Amino acid sequence: MIFRPIVPQELGSVLAHVQPDSSTALSADLIRSRLALGEYRPGWIWIAEPVPGRTPMAIAVWWGRPLDCHPGSLDALFAPLGPLPVSTGSSRPASWAASCSTDPRSAVAAALLTAAHQVFAADGLAIAPPFHLFLPPEWHARSDVAAAVAWRRRAAEAAGLRCANERLRFEWTTDRPVPALSGRLRFVPEPDDEVFVRLIRRVLPGTLERAGIRECMLVGAEAQARAEVAFYRQEMLGKRAWWRIARTTTGQVVGFGIPSHNSEVPVTGCLGVLPEFRGRGFAAEILAETTRILSVETGAALIRGETDATNHPMVAAFELVGYLDHARRLVLSAN
Repeated sequence: MIFRPIVPQELGSVLAHVQPDSSTALSADLIRSRLALGEYRPGWIWIAEPVPGRTPMAIAVWWGRPLDCHPGSLDALFAPLGPLPVSTGSSRPASWAASCSTDPRSAVAAALLTAAHQVFAADGLAIAPPFHLFLPPEWHARSDVAAAVAWRRRAAEAAGLRCANERLRFEWTTDRPVPALSGRLRFVPEPDDEVFVRLIRRVLPGTLERAGIRECMLVGAEAQARAEVAFYRQEMLGKRAWWRIARTTTGQVVGFGIPSHNSEVPVTGCLGVLPEFRGRGFAAEILAETTRILSVETGAALIRGETDATNHPMVAAFELVGYLDHARRLVLSAN
């Protein structure tokens, strides 16, 4: 078996084997468009081929921002040949089939991911990129989606991506009015980035977002707060003038909102409520103001936001403001 990145000349023949299924909407046309943007690159599209020139047994596609030196996430795994039969007459021990959960696609894909991870690491990438699967809200109850996720998840786990976190993706559209604010809060611009660093540092220790908890444990709240501000300041496409501090009518700081924009749509970005003000519905009011700013400033018909499935207060805030539960993002990561 050969595991390698493709070369530009074979892009067409490889993409001919890319077929969306119930676990991914990624198509050959979408891959081509993201290649043109620099978000995909031939060196980030890997194949597992039994012999040169044969149909690949697995295809992996990684994503990154146009200026990134390394991929930031795994976007898709494909098995062009479909489920492969396990030969009962093989000299392999019976436990081999069981270890692949009767689907050798997982074993081939795991070997492909492992080979790519080793090359990425040798090139300076410290941690293997997480695998993001974009799924319908009801995916757990759909046998076709669950099966499509299962063999990919086994492959990811075998390649070291053993931590799973399910995130809810919400969408707000202009046909749904933003709820009127209660009048309890004032939202004011704040030009000093250090103010947002301090506020994020204060909300991180009690966050219910798993990524925030993990980063706090790894680097500490101060470093993580600075990384968050730098991310929205330098890497996202939202305007700095959109950032707001939420205060009570008496001037007390309650929290903050950092609306933003990714490469496709406006996003609710980062928002937080200080620990002493939690449990009073302020998250929904900050989210409503964030939504209003994005709607007015961008004129977009669609705004997206995400939160962990286990972050029940934020889920409730999205629902209260009028966001619809649109999809799931299952993140499989190394830590």
